[in-house]
Amino acid sequence: MNRITTLFNNKKKNILSVFFTAGASKVNDTLEILEAAQNKGIDLVEVGIPFSDPMADGPTIQKSSTEALKNGMSLKTLFSQLEKLRKGNVLENGQSSGRNLNIPVILMGYLNPILQYGIEEFCIKAHECGVDGVIIPDLPFNEYMTTYKALGKKYDLKFIMLITPETSEERIKLIDDNTEGFIYMVSTASTTGAKKEFNKKTNEYFERVNAMNLKNPRLIGFGISNKKTLDNAWANSSGAIIGSKFVSCLHNNSNISSAIDELFEDLKH
Repeated sequence: MNRITTLFNNKKKNILSVFFTAGASKVNDTLEILEAAQNKGIDLVEVGIPFSDPMADGPTIQKSSTEALKNGMSLKTLFSQLEKLRKGNVLENGQSSGRNLNIPVILMGYLNPILQYGIEEFCIKAHECGVDGVIIPDLPFNEYMTTYKALGKKYDLKFIMLITPETSEERIKLIDDNTEGFIYMVSTASTTGAKKEFNKKTNEYFERVNAMNLKNPRLIGFGISNKKTLDNAWANSSGAIIGSKFVSCLHNNSNISSAIDELFEDLKH
């Protein structure tokens, strides 16, 4: 069973997901970050594919993408790292690295690099590496329906769709009927970035979607950086996605484990 499905079957509330840009700190940190996240009790990780022109990302994640590209990160390089994700991480000398990574992993990136790599080739490689899902913010829904939905089923990849406060109920129901895994519930129409609290309009949006009784669970992302926003997200969905805050913690700490400790500490206040 897909690890995303297993996660939501086993844990209904208070799921914690984090996002980081692959290669932003050091080009070879990807597996170490995933291992540390699993060891610290994070439930799900989104690995960002760096792109030169992201449309939904705020300054923090944009900067991390720029740094990752300067470090030489590419989709090809990322896949070469993720090849060791589920295979006992056997080293070149035949010994095991000791990692046992079972945490669900989602690749999040824009359509252009994926098209350049090749749509089906991308899905094949993601499946071979043990990736569980994909988020492509600029993927048109009609293209998903005509091409990507079938590829997702063929290669056991959950294509996660985003909704925003501006998404109509008709559109939300269409997404709910035609996707699996979870729905990424964007808290605001603005770009990513930390917020102190959610306003009345955002909470009304949460309540409106809650009342729709969707079949898919939802995770809330964008703006979660402290206890108040985390608790609000947990109260109104199955869990929270933390991006900019986690990227900042990784930037501020040379030690990955310390970065996650800093994140958890900040989420207490």
